[in-house]
Amino acid sequence: METILFLSHTEQDGTLSRASLEALAAARGLADGTKGQLVVGVFGEQTAPAAAQLAGSGAKRALAVTSADLAAARYASDAAAAEALARAAGATVVVAPATSRLSRVLAGVSHRLGGKVDTHATAVGAPDGAPTVTRWFYRQRMEATLRRSARPWFVTVEAGTQPAFRGEGAAPALEAVTLALTDDQRRTKVIGFRAPEAQAQTIRPDAKLLFVAGAGWTKKQADGKPHLDQAEQLILGFIGKAKASLGSSKSMTDLATEGHGVMNFMTHLNQVGQTGSTPRHAKGLATCCHGEEPHVVGWRFINERRAVNLDPNCGWARGKADVVYVADAFAVMEKVNALLSRS
Repeated sequence: METILFLSHTEQDGTLSRASLEALAAARGLADGTKGQLVVGVFGEQTAPAAAQLAGSGAKRALAVTSADLAAARYASDAAAAEALARAAGATVVVAPATSRLSRVLAGVSHRLGGKVDTHATAVGAPDGAPTVTRWFYRQRMEATLRRSARPWFVTVEAGTQPAFRGEGAAPALEAVTLALTDDQRRTKVIGFRAPEAQAQTIRPDAKLLFVAGAGWTKKQADGKPHLDQAEQLILGFIGKAKASLGSSKSMTDLATEGHGVMNFMTHLNQVGQTGSTPRHAKGLATCCHGEEPHVVGWRFINERRAVNLDPNCGWARGKADVVYVADAFAVMEKVNALLSRS
């Protein structure tokens, strides 16, 4: 019988993030499909607040490693905590969220336990009683289903691919798991955090809306001149007011290497599709985009897609977007920003 361990770190306030709750939902489904037992395991400086979120999960055991040494991400201590939880649970399959903190350590933990690891899973299940993982390859152009005989099998679940688990009922009692760290494992120290100014932050993975700017923003407009300054003000104004995440087409980020004028805040980190990232937001709005297929692939997991383009024959108007507004993006976004300022 499989023993499915849901493994996660807690946030600074001791709670579980949405990505963790999505992985918990996947672990529950896997336990039901394999007719195995579910064990939940969390680690962090605080773990008690997470117990309420685990209520009603159906877990046979609830394990926790609680230590001030786990307040911040650190490979040595995080790997030791994950290893201790996996050993205490006797896990054969470990399901965890694909957060940066866990993605750094789980390959090493699986090696210590003589297991295997697969990352960025978009689905976890057991259609015929055997654990099966689904993930995408080659920028979401190919889908594969994977099975392994090796145990323990570690799987990280991509955020935004599962419904988040909602706890109901009484919180389970957390069973403490001892963590013994050496001085060498405490050697790395976190002395502080640096974050961009709120108005300078353009990449927000948890935002409900992805705003994609195409190369049309940098081209000559109706008066025969480019208006980069105005474009920057409109785009940053919208991103700040709507708390949206900013993406760009590959043609936009490539302009800098071609000697053309570019927006100061746009980098390759904003690129989506065609060797860029594959974002997962509830809604997407593309402006001045040509809508070529590689760019559309980057939108595969966005639920509602809209576009603003002056060209009615744009690729977005041919079934790739749910709604296309044939209009001047400058005029549209200026009006939208004015409306947002009033709200």
